[in-house]
Amino acid sequence: MKHEARIVCIGEILWDALPGGLYLGGAPLNVCYHLNRMGLKSNICSKIGDDRLGKEALRKIAHKEIPVEHIQQGGREETGFVKVAVSSDGEPSYDFIEPAAWDFIALTPSLRTFVQNSWGMVYGTLAQRNEQSRHTIRQLLDSDIRKILDLNLRPPYADPGNVEYSLRKADIIKMNEDELFQLKEWFALPGTDTAQLMEGIASQYKVPLICVTRGARGAVLLQGGRCYDHPAYQAKAKDSVGAGDAFLAAMIQGIQHQREGRELLKYANAAGSLVAQRDGAMPEYNIGELQAIVDAGNH
Repeated sequence: MKHEARIVCIGEILWDALPGGLYLGGAPLNVCYHLNRMGLKSNICSKIGDDRLGKEALRKIAHKEIPVEHIQQGGREETGFVKVAVSSDGEPSYDFIEPAAWDFIALTPSLRTFVQNSWGMVYGTLAQRNEQSRHTIRQLLDSDIRKILDLNLRPPYADPGNVEYSLRKADIIKMNEDELFQLKEWFALPGTDTAQLMEGIASQYKVPLICVTRGARGAVLLQGGRCYDHPAYQAKAKDSVGAGDAFLAAMIQGIQHQREGRELLKYANAAGSLVAQRDGAMPEYNIGELQAIVDAGNH
């Protein structure tokens, strides 16, 4: 089967209630936005309610030139909403409404065919908290495409069973360092430092590429059995909401462009840094701005 170059991002669409107001978000939507900004075709698959926030979400998504044909609508459930508190060091914490429309993503024949004809699919664990969306995601994970796990553990919805299933299906995994050590605790991974734990996951779950982000300390990549690291670019962050999503999008773009090792991390860190310096998870920017950060970095 011929696969198109696009990436499908499946999961939550929701409104972030931040101290500065309401912002449209959800990790899959953010990743989808950044992929499109970086010149890759990407579609979001989710569900919104038949309510005012759903209509406004659809309008904003279309305005950002993100395809909307696989956003399902309707049902009794409200469009996703989350209260976000941001700590003094810029780190967010989340309080999600439940149930939300994105808990009920239906597996349609057109969605299955669309995913099967794509280059890859980005999925997480939060969208698997409810049986219906979990069933849809798991059915789609049987497709012969690249499965990209954006771990995004969000207590109290961080279920070890869902996480382990997701790990076993993944070809590419992105997580942060706190999530890595949570996996160590749950699954008795061998090793004590980041590199050893990544190697343990790669071996146990047969994953060829794993990336762990470390905030202001950059990121570590395990690719082809070798570990690489790259420090973060020095910049004053406004908020970190969406920075990890931009990082993942740049990593996927780099993989499609056959970048490897530290070169892959350079661009991913540049994307994370750029978004952290701007308000909201989906700021306007262009690919030239990412290249400028890489060029100015000299490391």
